Amino acid sequence: MQDISKQSAASLSRRHALLGGLTAGIAAGLPAIAAAKTAKQSLTATVTPGKPAMSTITTKDGTEIYYKDWGTGPVVTFSHGWPLNSDAWEGQMLFLARRGFRVVAHDRRGHGRSSQPRSGNDMNGYADDLAAVIEALDLRDATLVGHSTGGGEVARYIGRHGTKRVAKAVLIAAVPPVMVKSAANPEGLPIEAFDAIRAGLAKDRSQFYRDFAPQFYGANRPGSNVSQGTLDQFWLWGMQAGLLNAYECVKAFSETDFTEDLKKFDVPTLVVHGEDDQIVPIKDTAVKSVRLIKGAKNIYYPGAPHGITATHQDQLNADLLAFLKA
Repeated sequence: MQDISKQSAASLSRRHALLGGLTAGIAAGLPAIAAAKTAKQSLTATVTPGKPAMSTITTKDGTEIYYKDWGTGPVVTFSHGWPLNSDAWEGQMLFLARRGFRVVAHDRRGHGRSSQPRSGNDMNGYADDLAAVIEALDLRDATLVGHSTGGGEVARYIGRHGTKRVAKAVLIAAVPPVMVKSAANPEGLPIEAFDAIRAGLAKDRSQFYRDFAPQFYGANRPGSNVSQGTLDQFWLWGMQAGLLNAYECVKAFSETDFTEDLKKFDVPTLVVHGEDDQIVPIKDTAVKSVRLIKGAKNIYYPGAPHGITATHQDQLNADLLAFLKA
């Protein structure tokens, strides 16, 4: 019994020592726990429950527009083509951000990470969304850059909102002045070409985007070195757009007449286009736009496709930089 009592006493002593050490450890750790809790609260304080933490602005009709805002310096905005999103500009954005420019690009409504509303899927809506981003970020003396459908967005922005916040404009493989064939535009593409795009989207948009990508980047031409990754990312970006939004955007980019918008350009403007553009033929668009925009300069890339932001990234970046610094 005496041995048991001694063992119990020793056990009790060890237990008290253990509890004492544990208590001391907890006491010592309380400030750190409190600090961690405070830090956690400060990190989550600005996050709205149920919504992802991202950069967005909300337009007057309640549509959330996602945007990227990198770097500091003179402002350059980027408006992307159909059916892509702002990721398509990262090759230009990184290049310019590293060279002293502030670069801003948004996902068009219905595309990428922006809302997919049932209304506003037209050039007026797109231009007003661009205006909302520019005004929310209070961007001034900006160079507006638009590719393909984004070129139409830039043109309509200037037509509707003027150039009080604009220093320069760049249209790259852009859809203005108008794509569809009509009595007033006999050189345009027949409406059946755009009906076929809509039919392909409605039937199997995933396969349609896979089939469309080679034309977009000229990968169907002999000697093309377009990577599979480039083609795959086109499919990925396309699939992020809502079907309704992508479908309605076809009418917006093909049937909108930007003639009067282009006549309102009163800032230095650069028009860049690939001479082998299978999506937006150069003779129906860029060549005519240069005639309509007072003082516009043009650069045409021999043998280049529609997706020159990717296929001719280095050349385009150099030309953009030179124009920005001129």
